[in-house]
Amino acid sequence: MPALTRVEPFEALLSPFSSDLFRQLARSMRVPGDAPGEIRIDVTEHDKEYVVRAEMPGARKEDIRVSVDGNFVSISAEVRREKEEKSGGRTLLKETYVGSAARGFSLAHEIDAKAVVAKLEDGVLKLVLPKSSGTGSRSIAIQ
Repeated sequence: MPALTRVEPFEALLSPFSSDLFRQLARSMRVPGDAPGEIRIDVTEHDKEYVVRAEMPGARKEDIRVSVDGNFVSISAEVRREKEEKSGGRTLLKETYVGSAARGFSLAHEIDAKAVVAKLEDGVLKLVLPKSSGTGSRSIAIQ
């Protein structure tokens, strides 16, 4: 009995063409591994508030924007990363990334936008979002 073989439908479709060419093209379009692609968050609900922890590595507080509109929370950041490796006086490799990341989500309760607290410590943004029955929209200053 022959061994089982996994068939990748996309690769099977491209098999008449040079699959190496398409792999190289796909590889060149990928975002660098250390580049921010998505803001990862943890949301915890308490009786009177939500607490959000968002990973924001490489972002400065001046480059982070948080806004609250009713029960919708939006977080965005501009990120700049530079990495340079030298050997003696000659630069052998320099990798630079400039980009943005954004995340928005809805919560079950309206948020009291006037009482929101936002702090950035060690690349983690912590938001305290008090629950409210009123509506309002506000941009939040990062401390």
